[in-house]
Order: sequence, then structure tokens, then C-alpha cells
Amino acid sequence: MRRHQPSDALTLSIAEATELGTRALEQLGYEPEAARITCDHLVDAACCGYPFAGLPRILEIADNPRVKEPRQPIRVVRETPVSMLIDGGNQIGYYAVYKAACMAAEKAKKSGIAVVGLHNCALSGRNSYYLDIIARDNLVGMMFSGAGTVVAPEGGMRARLGTNPMAFTLPSADGPYTFDMGTAAIMRGELALRSRLGEELPEGVAIDEQGMLTRDPLAALKGAILPFGGADRHKGFGLSLTIQALGLLAGCALPHGNVSDYGHLFVVFDPELLLPAEDYKRDLSRLIKMIKETPRRPGVDEIRIPSERSRRERARTHKEGIPIDRKVYDALKLMGAGGHAA
Repeated sequence: MRRHQPSDALTLSIAEATELGTRALEQLGYEPEAARITCDHLVDAACCGYPFAGLPRILEIADNPRVKEPRQPIRVVRETPVSMLIDGGNQIGYYAVYKAACMAAEKAKKSGIAVVGLHNCALSGRNSYYLDIIARDNLVGMMFSGAGTVVAPEGGMRARLGTNPMAFTLPSADGPYTFDMGTAAIMRGELALRSRLGEELPEGVAIDEQGMLTRDPLAALKGAILPFGGADRHKGFGLSLTIQALGLLAGCALPHGNVSDYGHLFVVFDPELLLPAEDYKRDLSRLIKMIKETPRRPGVDEIRIPSERSRRERARTHKEGIPIDRKVYDALKLMGAGGHAA
């Protein structure tokens, strides 16, 4: 699906975008460390070519009722040599999941493998950002994230599942191979941004309250997003339900008793448990090279590997700056100055 691009945009340098976002988050009451980590994630998402997952998310954070609820320190509630269950303390997900990813990587380095669950936090962005932390240590990482109810099950007309992304990172001789995907036909962040900007949705991604397909983002917010897959939507639904079930292992039902809530599960391990790491990295690079050198169909310029486009975008935008819709910029500027963003 074509990603949303700002229609009336200005370009900010990385430093300007970081200052704008950090100020707004601190005005929302986040401590400097949480604001800095959250903003770094949002700016990186914009750099990778996902405008809806960038600074506009701060407006969604501000509207989220959980932001106004009390926050506690992140704490480990259960631990073994190879596992950890973490209570996020109702901290923002961008911060809590970052901390959990760091803890998972450290445990996997010590024990060879780590299974880490995190609950009691909301709004966490792109899973690939967290797997980049794990990839720096040449570890294999898998991440499954159940979320709040915005997606209808196949055949249903009410939201019962989250957008429920899953992601994987594997070390190769040429750097990490990372695959990150959501199981919904559109991410809620993009739906919210289109609603704010008054732009229609693509065909076939959402339904209204009566269960009818709609391109109106306001109607979709009252209705539900659909699982991905088109004619094979049952496959997207099956993946989404499975990831929500893994979220239960992460303790998603513990804070509020909801079986469909935010829960993140990391499975991280050292490839040396199975094979010499350098051999595996070499072989994965050979596999990727073989895929990229596949004879192409007419009109195809290149076979791209998952995350290849976003990494190229990141390199380009770090030099050229990132676009941000003017309405979003004005709202964040007002918020950072202590005003109210509508």
C-alpha cells in the first residue's frame, strides 16, 4: 500500500525535528529521558519514510487517555536466567519497549537466549527500531506486539484486535536483515493522521459502525480497521489473533484485565547456540545476494530486500531533512510553547 506523504509540507533538519518533538513531549509531562528516547524513535520513523509514524504521533499521544493516568517506574516482576516479565508502569511504549529491548539483549548475551515480556504501556511505534538494538549485538531477534482494539476479526463489524505487528532481525555479513510488518490493512497512526488532515483512506482497509467499507477516516475511527490480505484476509486475521495470544504471554491482561491489550514479547538468542555465528552470517549474505540477483520480470528495476528501502531513505533524509505537514508542525510548535494543539 502506498504510504501517506504530507501534502503541504515543510522540511526540517534532524536537529530541528528533534527539538520540536522533544519540547512537545516534555510539555505533555514526560521526563527528559523518556521524551528524548521517544522523539528519537519518531524522528527515525520519519527518516525511514513513514511520515504517519513520525512527529504526528505526538498529537495522538496527547489525545490518548492513558497519558493522563499516573506513571510508575518500569520494574521486573518475574525473572529467571533466560526470561523476564516486565511491568511498564504505564510509561509511554516508545520508552518502555526501548528499555525492554535493551534488557532482552543484555540477558541474551549472558545466557545465550532470552524470552522477555512487557505489559502496561501503550503506543510503541515501529518494532524494527527496537530490533536494531538487538541487531547491534549480532543476535537473532523476534518481536510480537499485541495492541489495543482497533481491528475487526474477519467477518466481524467491531474492533477486537490490535494492529499487532511482528518483526525479525537476523545478522548477516553485510549487516542485519530485518523484516517488520503489521497485520492490519492500515496502521492506526496513518488513519489518525488522515483524519486530522481530512484525507480519504485507500479502498478496502476499514469499515464504519454498520460494518460497511468506508474511505472516511472519521467513520473508520468509529468503526474498525480490517486485517491485511484482501481476498486472503483470513490469513491476516489468523496472524493477528496469534500475535494477540502471544501478548497474553507478555502479561497484557494483567494491568486492566483486558485480553486484548498492549503486550510485547521478545525472543532473542545468540546464533552460536546452533551454528558458528560467522558461518551463519556468511550464508545469510549469500542467500540475500542470490535473491537480489534473480532474473527480473519486464519493467522491474530491482528486487528489494525488506528494510532496504527504509535504510536508503534514512541515509538520504539525514542529509536532506524530513518533511512534516504544516498543520502538524504548527500544532507541535504551539504544544511545545505550552499551548493546546487542536
